[in-house]
Amino acid sequence: MKKWYSFLLLLLMSVGILAGCGEEQAPVQENQAGEQVDQKDAQAFPVTITDALDKEVVIEEKPEKIVSLIPSNTEIAFALGLGEEIVGVSDHDNYPEEVNDKEKIGGMEMNVEKIISLAPDLVLAHASSAHNSSDGLQQLRDSGIAVVVVNDATSFNDVYGSIEMIGQATGEQDNAEKIIDDMKAKIAEIEEKTAGITEQKSVIVEVSPAPDLYVVGKNTFMDEMLTLIHAKNGVGDQEGWLNLDQESYIERNPDVIITTYGYYTEGAVDSVLAREGWQNVSAVKNKQVIDVHSDLVTRSGPRLADGLEELAKAVYPEVFK
Repeated sequence: MKKWYSFLLLLLMSVGILAGCGEEQAPVQENQAGEQVDQKDAQAFPVTITDALDKEVVIEEKPEKIVSLIPSNTEIAFALGLGEEIVGVSDHDNYPEEVNDKEKIGGMEMNVEKIISLAPDLVLAHASSAHNSSDGLQQLRDSGIAVVVVNDATSFNDVYGSIEMIGQATGEQDNAEKIIDDMKAKIAEIEEKTAGITEQKSVIVEVSPAPDLYVVGKNTFMDEMLTLIHAKNGVGDQEGWLNLDQESYIERNPDVIITTYGYYTEGAVDSVLAREGWQNVSAVKNKQVIDVHSDLVTRSGPRLADGLEELAKAVYPEVFK
């Protein structure tokens, strides 16, 4: 009897040890290519996503080949560590540098045949152009490709939603949360630096040069950015992107003028400083005209936090020495 109890105790201990080992070691299985994958990743799929068009998209497995139809989606995907999985990008993609080695699938009009030939598991579309390319997107769906239409973000919270959606669609939720946390931390740091500003500067942001001069009003990324850095939007009483006549512009007399078209318009700052009849505008008189790269402040991706910092440095250089 004593031997029997000893054997039973030994058996129970062995089962416990084996169970413990099973918990420590992540089980693996093989994917369709015969490669071993962590079962934890495999169990994250299938996932069902309700995209920006309120369509339920089922993604059966973690995508191995992805096509992005717009630069903001591409930047998010690369930030999530999906550079190897990206097989096609739009003609307008320019960041990161690796996009230059990817297949181009068209600009405003996508090349549906080219996309299908790349045999992607997932296509990342965008609400800003989805209605103009609805037939093409349906062709992709009919070809068995999962199409996720990402929201057309107009605020930082919307951008976080875009990052979360792409993270979920690609099995990179943890990386998505880290990107969002890093962005929020950087924005909080910038807000803290500008919190002590007592005299707000009036700022007008130009998104296209004269004579077809457009500036940004309220309910835009740039307006939210100006609020975050404790600056006043010089056209904050107007809605969206607007064509502002020069007389009204001069009357508003901004302290700072930000141009965002220097990367494609030579001498953007000098052209503003040389405008006839503008010599008494504070920003011109004090040479407070600064160019900020458009992609950093208008492209709804992870670099928006960097764009906010560049804007803050341009408006309040004395705070960001």
